[in-house]
Amino acid sequence: MPEGHTIHRLARRHARLLVGQHVSADSPQGRFEDGARLLDGRVLGATDAWGKHLLHRYDDLWLHVHLGLYGKFRDGVLPAPPARGALRLRLVGAGHWLELRGPTACEVLTAAERTTVLARLGPDPLRRRPDVEAFVGRVLRSRAPIATLLMDQSVVAGVGNVYRAEVLFRHRLDPYRAGRDHDAAVLHALWDDLVVLLRAGVRAGRIITTRPEDRERPAGRPRRVDAHYVYGRAGLPCRVCGTPVLDAAIAARRLFWCPVCQV
Repeated sequence: MPEGHTIHRLARRHARLLVGQHVSADSPQGRFEDGARLLDGRVLGATDAWGKHLLHRYDDLWLHVHLGLYGKFRDGVLPAPPARGALRLRLVGAGHWLELRGPTACEVLTAAERTTVLARLGPDPLRRRPDVEAFVGRVLRSRAPIATLLMDQSVVAGVGNVYRAEVLFRHRLDPYRAGRDHDAAVLHALWDDLVVLLRAGVRAGRIITTRPEDRERPAGRPRRVDAHYVYGRAGLPCRVCGTPVLDAAIAARRLFWCPVCQV
């Protein structure tokens, strides 16, 4: 599932391609015909992202998209290619087109409905002036494991399975320790690191969490094999202590951690 940095990149890209233009909208697949009809011919005024939720503003209406596990956008320069397959939404502006396939959510919202959706979400490390105290407070009030809380979008929006595993390793935190058993200072440091990592992900378009000294090849652009400390590395040696990395299911996703470094 795309994590928060990907959605913020999409919001910025869509703004560059279409904001300020009259947009034609259709749903070749047919599952979004009513919504496309509401947007067709309107001007895209702005784009926004909150966690894993992408938003387009069209006058008094908002297009809300959650990609989920299978959703994907693609875009290009006009002319748009012929519609093929399960194409949920196509947007065409003055010079570019966007296509959306397979999202978990694709809907048109009023301003009030948008507010309701966002009210269910926790603070997003990529937004301006996020409420870090809300994140810290929710964690400190919970008996749930910290690894579960980091995947709860009502606690922190935009963190997915990769950032969860990596930030816990970077701070040497036991993924099974209850949220309320952490110090506030530790949680503030964790938040600050999420801000750094997610911003780097927006810039690079990929998730890189390792420090140069912990990579097989310290110099140059990080290779895929050097990108992560523990994510996707079950059975491989920990980059710091050499202990085999473990994995288990927690919060319905596969978690990776080092049993020696994270105690």
